[in-house]
Amino acid sequence: MTDASFLVERFPRVWRALGAGLISAGHARVICDAGEHLDDPAARDAYAGEVLGFAETESPNRVARMARRVAERYQSRPIGERHKDARAKRGVWVKDLPDGMAELGMCGPAALVHGAFDRITAMAKTVQEQTVQEQTNPTAPGTDAAAQARESAFGPAADKKHDGTAAKDPRTLSQIRADLTLDLLLTGIPAGHDTAAGLLAAITATVSVTVPVITLMGAGTTPAELNGRTPIDPDTARRLAGAASGWDRILTHPITGALLTVDRYRPGADLKRHLRARDQRCRFPTCGYPPSDCDIDHHHDAAHGGATTAENLGHLCRRHHTLKHQTPWHVEPLADGLYAWTSPTGRTYIDTPPAPHTITFTEDDTPPPF
Repeated sequence: MTDASFLVERFPRVWRALGAGLISAGHARVICDAGEHLDDPAARDAYAGEVLGFAETESPNRVARMARRVAERYQSRPIGERHKDARAKRGVWVKDLPDGMAELGMCGPAALVHGAFDRITAMAKTVQEQTVQEQTNPTAPGTDAAAQARESAFGPAADKKHDGTAAKDPRTLSQIRADLTLDLLLTGIPAGHDTAAGLLAAITATVSVTVPVITLMGAGTTPAELNGRTPIDPDTARRLAGAASGWDRILTHPITGALLTVDRYRPGADLKRHLRARDQRCRFPTCGYPPSDCDIDHHHDAAHGGATTAENLGHLCRRHHTLKHQTPWHVEPLADGLYAWTSPTGRTYIDTPPAPHTITFTEDDTPPPF
């Protein structure tokens, strides 16, 4: 009754679309959930009208992601302020269930909660893969230790066949997640699930964070998104981006949102090899530092649209890298790897990459000795 009252009173347009058969109950539920924090009636109505056109031809799962994005545009307060207030409500609770069971719930920052869930999932999948390896190759190193560890946690011979060989782990992925979570909370380590090779200790969470470049620079309030579905506050997004070893830049059309291009801020291995072979030293005139002692610098700053390409990258030692950013010296890449350096006095110096050693072949008419 509460849900029905909420739908009729706060989202009458969604209620009418549901009654007309244009959307399903699942569509109505996700639209209301995404827009429940919109307090202004006009904003709620505009939000509902925009989402309904998309909902008539898409599944509730896709509508839920799109609805959260649309709802953010109609919020009167930026997500940073709302996230600060919401953090005060974080907590953990227990709900008793029948048959000797209980439910452990938690509310916390989305980036941390999704990161923890991602890590638990990766660990659970590793347990399943290790069990399959034991079944197919019971003599492999470490399998006895892994089987003994599971026996100590789940009872003797719980995962063995009558002939003593390892059997497939009967637990589902969700069950393994629950076992690992309790192990970690109670003991600090995945007791009964680790392997002799220490595979689980090397697993880290992988979280996809989409951050508008203006927000990353601190000049905008458009929220970042976690795994393409959950908005997170800009401060958390900037901290995650700063700590990442590399991140992909996705350029989209400012009006249609269509994908234009994707590149990576840090160059890949192939591009690094190409740059080392081309530059062979620091590219500031007269400097001879080898590439191993240099930084790979974007001539046109990546934060202002510079691409991670060979034409826009070059090796600079730390001294001249700092000189480029902190003084009036200016560099302009030219064709064929040439760099034009302009000094504070206005004089231009052309730096040419060293010519690589080449091997040439010439014709020889001498008959072979056989």
